[in-house]
Amino acid sequence: MKTIHAGLIGFGVIGSGVVRILEESRELIARRLGAELRLKKIADLDIETDRGVPVSREQLTTNVNDILEDPEIDIVIELIGGYEPARSFVLKALENGKHVVSANKALLSKHGDEVFASAEEKNLTVGFEASVGGAIPIIRSIREAFAANPITLIEGIVNGTANYILSRMSDGSCDFDSALREAQEKGFAEADPTFDIEGIDSAHKIAILTSLAFGTSVDVDRILVEGISTIGLEDIQSAADLGFRIKLLAISKFDGESVDVRVHPAMLPNDHPMASINGVLNAVRICDPWMQENVLVGHGAGSLPTGSAVVGDVIEIARGILSGSSGRVAPRSFPQKFRRDIPLRDRDDITSAYFLRVKVNDQPGVLSTLSGILGSHAISIESVLQKERCAKGRGVPLMIMTHTAKERDMRHALQKISELECVDENPVLIRVEK
Repeated sequence: MKTIHAGLIGFGVIGSGVVRILEESRELIARRLGAELRLKKIADLDIETDRGVPVSREQLTTNVNDILEDPEIDIVIELIGGYEPARSFVLKALENGKHVVSANKALLSKHGDEVFASAEEKNLTVGFEASVGGAIPIIRSIREAFAANPITLIEGIVNGTANYILSRMSDGSCDFDSALREAQEKGFAEADPTFDIEGIDSAHKIAILTSLAFGTSVDVDRILVEGISTIGLEDIQSAADLGFRIKLLAISKFDGESVDVRVHPAMLPNDHPMASINGVLNAVRICDPWMQENVLVGHGAGSLPTGSAVVGDVIEIARGILSGSSGRVAPRSFPQKFRRDIPLRDRDDITSAYFLRVKVNDQPGVLSTLSGILGSHAISIESVLQKERCAKGRGVPLMIMTHTAKERDMRHALQKISELECVDENPVLIRVEK
C-alpha cells in the first residue's frame, strides 16, 4: 500500500485533535483512500508537554525545516495561526512543491492573494476548510456544490464565543461580563477574547467567504466591524419584546456592481433561520436564485470538530496525489485569471433597518423631537415602544424601529439625537436584518 506523508506545524489544541483523528481513524482513512496516510513529523517550539495523544519522540522536532525541506513529505499542515511566521512557512512549503492545509483565517484573509497565486502557479492545492466554520463544510460547498449558483447573500454566525455570550444573555439573564467569564471557564473563550467579541475573527472569515463566492479580493481592513461588548441586557430584552434576537452577524451582499461586507450585532426576527442558532454553534446561510437559501449548521471550533475539517482537506489532497489530479479545483473557486476587482460598498451607502434605544427625560414633546430629527434625515419610523421609567436615574427608555435607511443618514441623525438635552445617555443603535 502506497504511503502519503504529511508534516504538522503547530501542536496546540487543533494540532492535537488532528493527531488523534489520524491515529484513531487510521484504518478507516486507509480503506477510503486506498493508501496509508502517515504523519511523519510534528514541529512545535514546545515538544515536551504531553498533549495526551500518541506520538513518538522521532516524530517531534523544534526545527520547522525538518518538515519544509523533507522530500518525502507531500502535505504541510499549518496550525500555528497569525501572520508570521505562518506566511513564510506556507510560502516556503509551496516553493518546495508541497501542498498545504491551513486553518489560519487571519493569514488567508490578509495574504491570500500571495498564497493562492503561488499555489496555482505551481499546480498545488491549498486546503483551508477549517478556517471558516470549523466542521461545517462551507468552503467545499461554495467551491463545488454551489459552483453554478449566482450567490447574492452570505450571512454567518461564525464565532462560537460571541454566539455563546449572546445566547447566555438571551436565555440565562447573564450580563455580558458574567457570560464572558463563563465562556472562559468552559474553554469557549480565550484569556484575551478581543478578536472574538470585537468581531475581528468574524471579519477574517467573511472576507474568505466573499472571495470564494464572488471571485474578488477583499481588504479586511476596510470591512465595517463592530463587536458585542456594548450590548447590554436592556438591549437583549428590548429585542425580545419586539420579537427579535441579537446575533453577531457576518454579512456579504452582492448586487451585481458592488459587494457589501460587514460584521456587527444584528437584530433578527424570531422566525429568521439564524435566530435559533445558540450556544457555541456556527451557521452560514447562503442565498441565490436557484436554491433560494441553504443553511449549514455545526460546531465552528474545538479540537476535534476543527481537526476533522483539517484531516478532510488532507485526505482530499492525498486523493489528488494518488490520481495525479492535483489542482483540479481552483483554491478560491475561480482560477486566478478569471477573478476580478469588485468594489467594496462604502459604509456610508449601506442600507438597513435600525433599532434605536434612547433614554430620555419623561416630558412632553420628546418623541416629536426625535421623530422630527429622523424625518429630516429621510428616516421613517416603523414602530415605537416606550417602557417604564428606569429604576436608576430619571430616564425613560424609548425603543424606535425604523424602516430601511442609509447608514450615512442614520449616523448623522444619531449625532443630533445624542446632543439633545432631553437625552440622558448615548443612544444605542443596532442594525436589523429581516
